[in-house]
Amino acid sequence: MTADSALDELASSYGVATGFVDWQGRPTDVPEETVRAVLAALGVDASTPEAVRRAAAERADAPWRRLAPVCTVTRQGRAPWVRAHVPHGDPVRVHVELEEGGRRELRQVDHWVDPREVDGVLTGAATFEVPGDLPLGYHRLVARSGEREESGALVVTPAWLGLPASLGDRRAWGFTAQLYSVRSERSWGHGDLADLAELGAWSARELGAGFVLVNPLHAPDPVPPIEPSPYLPSTRRFVSPLYLRVEDVPEYAYLGGPERSRVQRLAKARRATNEQDVQLDRSAVWKAKSAALALVHAVERSPRRQAAFAAFVAREGQGLVDFATWCALAEVHGAQWQEWPQELRDPRSPAVARAREELRERVDLHCWMQWVLDEQLARAQRECLEAGMPLGVVHDLAVGVHPTGADAWSLQDVLARDVNVGAPPDAFNQQGQDWSQPPWRPDRLAELGYAPFRDMIRTILRHAGGIRVDHVLGLFRLWWVPAGAAADRGTYVRYDAEAMVGVLALEAARAGAVVVGEDLGTVEPGVREHLAERGVLGTSILWFERDGEGRPLPPERWRELTLAAVTTHDLPPTAGYLQGEHIRIRSELGLLTRDVEEERRIDAEEQAAWLALLRERGLVPEDPSPREVVEGLHRLLAQSPSRLLGVALPDATGDVRALNQPGTSDEYPNWRLPLSDGDRRPLLLEEVVRSERARALAAAVGGAPLPAHEGGGR
Repeated sequence: MTADSALDELASSYGVATGFVDWQGRPTDVPEETVRAVLAALGVDASTPEAVRRAAAERADAPWRRLAPVCTVTRQGRAPWVRAHVPHGDPVRVHVELEEGGRRELRQVDHWVDPREVDGVLTGAATFEVPGDLPLGYHRLVARSGEREESGALVVTPAWLGLPASLGDRRAWGFTAQLYSVRSERSWGHGDLADLAELGAWSARELGAGFVLVNPLHAPDPVPPIEPSPYLPSTRRFVSPLYLRVEDVPEYAYLGGPERSRVQRLAKARRATNEQDVQLDRSAVWKAKSAALALVHAVERSPRRQAAFAAFVAREGQGLVDFATWCALAEVHGAQWQEWPQELRDPRSPAVARAREELRERVDLHCWMQWVLDEQLARAQRECLEAGMPLGVVHDLAVGVHPTGADAWSLQDVLARDVNVGAPPDAFNQQGQDWSQPPWRPDRLAELGYAPFRDMIRTILRHAGGIRVDHVLGLFRLWWVPAGAAADRGTYVRYDAEAMVGVLALEAARAGAVVVGEDLGTVEPGVREHLAERGVLGTSILWFERDGEGRPLPPERWRELTLAAVTTHDLPPTAGYLQGEHIRIRSELGLLTRDVEEERRIDAEEQAAWLALLRERGLVPEDPSPREVVEGLHRLLAQSPSRLLGVALPDATGDVRALNQPGTSDEYPNWRLPLSDGDRRPLLLEEVVRSERARALAAAVGGAPLPAHEGGGR
């Protein structure tokens, strides 16, 4: 075996790609230095040919050293085989300890596996069959041989998730909203959970909406400057206190006169910005809200309320304590934990335990904020359902977290270091993307039985009717970019999709929720088929739905199991797209690799093709206005078999400004723009709910029944 082939084989055993097919269909080799750097991030020394040989031998022997497999994930109804490794000829028994109690013995099957010499011991493999009728859940697989006993995780996941019973055979539509931008007269310059409840209940009660999909509500760092991107949070498990409505916390009613006056002054100053055409100032909002929340937190709670808080903290366990501890430490030492005193960089160190006790009031405050957030999330979901929504709030899960944030500190043994998540070059981001987020380590997730992933999903779905998984392709493979390298110098690292999708489906099944995967961009063969097989919805964006010759794909041929929409948050609102905002912005920022006039020509041809289809179907007049085109495109959307239809809230107001330009940070005001009208004038929620334009757009998607179709497929 040559040195190159040995490195390729080692990389393959860890799921690291040494080649891939790019967005234009061209086979591409991964630079050798990238492969070695990515293996190093997985704890594998591949720096020399001898190191590669040692690492390959260790990789091959590792499972043979275990009595029980480290982690087995299966689907309900299947009966997989597992192996127990013992000195050749020794007896072994295997049983399952069920999550809810009870025990099941496993049957050994007659299947010969050649023994292998490991660490000087001839080791055999005994094969056992896992019963196919085990209940869903997180069980333990226990193997015993003589006095030796070892266990591993056994996760039984749903064979099929699909749509929740609350939806039945109906189709649902809903607004997709960047909640921070949706402000009401009572907002503190930033949309909050009371605004979410108002938006959801109104759209259900008066427009017939079945859900409202919001951006990730994940928490950012608790110290300014506050990161504006909801897709670069400090943690994905816990929620940003920026979304709290301070006055809705029960203890607010018991503030003393001076404290209440101070809160009211803070609120008045922030509300004054609601109608100004300025960028959202999260740092100013957090300064005001954190001061107000500290005053409310100091109010003595009733025994009933204190018991509820204690129960919440106990339920969330160490994960909540770690997050609150990180927040308290960040307030003292800054948000970049890699620059903290050395003894505080390990969340399990005695120094951190001492600091937690010294900062117990601030730790308690951050735990308490998560509790009142949980209460307000529950209230928003309840009000949406009571207004008639079959699903209610659908939350969004970001791809990863900030490299210096809470999760990167508390989960540093599960996240890879010295690499960032990103995306390879594609048609809309032709230089590739580096999202500066540390990825999950696939090996550590398996060793932990996927508990960190499970706990995150479970928390998000506690008060939700669904979850949208941004870049769901990341459950199959992620683009890892070595630190300091250009975004196009990365490579793919594969995950156990059976396990990742399975755990996601299991948590959704327990919550009675739908799962939507954002499967846009460069999608490897088999991904969409796997998701459909598991009952996970995909995503259809009208502008991207084209046939093999680049023409608009008739909506009747779209997939049934999708959330379909005209646009997405990575493109301008539809009115802006029709004006070419997506080209203007990328051209001004130097993000195009083709000539701008060529981009405009191609875009004009594509838009003309869609407009021709609208005219052909009588969905717009011969010479339509921009608003008529927007509504016509949504009527076309309703002709698809897609079970969920999303309507971008900015399309209901005529907004033209892009919320985000991928591949940029401060070059464009990403995630900082308030909801506005076509003249770029900020709109408050009270104006939106009175909007005739919003009602017309809702009628465009909500007025049509689920069409009969042929060949749409699941």
